[in-house]
Amino acid sequence: MKVTLRIVCAALAVASTVSAQTEPAKPAETAKTTGEAAAPAAKPDMDKVSYFIGKNIGGNIANNFKQQGVDIDIENFLQAMRDQFEGKPSKFKEEELTAAMEAFEKVMQGKQAEMQKEKAAKAGDVKAAGAKFLAENGKREGVKTTASGLQYEVIKAGDGAKPVPTDKVNVHYHGTLVNGKVFDSSVQRGEPITFGVQEVIKGWTEGLQLMSIGSKFKFFIPSDLAYGDAGAGADIGPGETLIFEVELLKIEK
Repeated sequence: MKVTLRIVCAALAVASTVSAQTEPAKPAETAKTTGEAAAPAAKPDMDKVSYFIGKNIGGNIANNFKQQGVDIDIENFLQAMRDQFEGKPSKFKEEELTAAMEAFEKVMQGKQAEMQKEKAAKAGDVKAAGAKFLAENGKREGVKTTASGLQYEVIKAGDGAKPVPTDKVNVHYHGTLVNGKVFDSSVQRGEPITFGVQEVIKGWTEGLQLMSIGSKFKFFIPSDLAYGDAGAGADIGPGETLIFEVELLKIEK
């Protein structure tokens, strides 16, 4: 997606959120909930409302630019906003703006290509380290390796049924990187989670079907059965091998 389109979409998403947050309840719905006529809404402070909208949309757009490594001219940016609100003619001819954006997008595409190369190189190093870890880990007593490369260790054996691909499961889990960093944990949140067996990464889909209700396994998931070269968010980088302790609490058909 072009950087300009992505930024516009982000701004529209924020604007939609603002609209949803500021839309008053319908009188019939309010009366039904409270059992009495709704009181007239207080007149909003439009100075604060305007600032709120600008803060959210501006912050979202600024974050998108920063992620792309773009340093915009804030004065021209604000002038364009004012001109649009006030119905004033554009400071630049449309063909000038189009030519500038085409040149800008070519530069951005080049930057993104370089970033992808760097990401792929980093993923290769991380995957190599993960492969080395798995090779050693697979030698430990009690660790089994499947044909796909998934490794698992039985911490506690259960005697209940095993899930199939069409089931939903309720589990507790604790996820770490090879270096021990915790990136996600229902255990720490104190609340198990329910999801479809096929709604998760490949390593989980395969591993869950090896478990019986009441069992607790430890999964060692290579990158290609996890998030691959893309990674996932800020905590799971490209090419990461993941480790999960998973307890299967129940199955929902």
